[in-house]
Amino acid sequence: MSDHIKSDKEWKKLLDHESYRVARQSGTERPFSGKYWNFNKDGIYKCVCCGQTLFESDTKFDAGCGWPSFFVPFNSNSISEFEDNSFGMKRTEVKCSNCDAHLGHVFNDGPQPTGLRYCINSVSLDFEQK
Repeated sequence: MSDHIKSDKEWKKLLDHESYRVARQSGTERPFSGKYWNFNKDGIYKCVCCGQTLFESDTKFDAGCGWPSFFVPFNSNSISEFEDNSFGMKRTEVKCSNCDAHLGHVFNDGPQPTGLRYCINSVSLDFEQK
């Protein structure tokens, strides 16, 4: 079995309760509660489940929404996007392309040069300082 494909039982052993609820069950942390929403160190943000690099700190910005926000992923292969029509909203869900961990959503109200805002749950991320 591939290292990034695990059973729910295995994920529950590897992740804390909140990371499991968000990353493996498509949950959402409360705004302004995550460890990275107001965090400004230089480094890279990785998937909490598999360690794949997802975002760089120089693409992070303060969107005022209460979640870490980025205007571009690390590269075009680091994330996958899916239509999400839950809760009566039309959104685009963002997942880790390696292990399908739920990261958050992407919106078209971000800064230039992309105009995108990747709104990401802190508990879906690990940080590696430069």
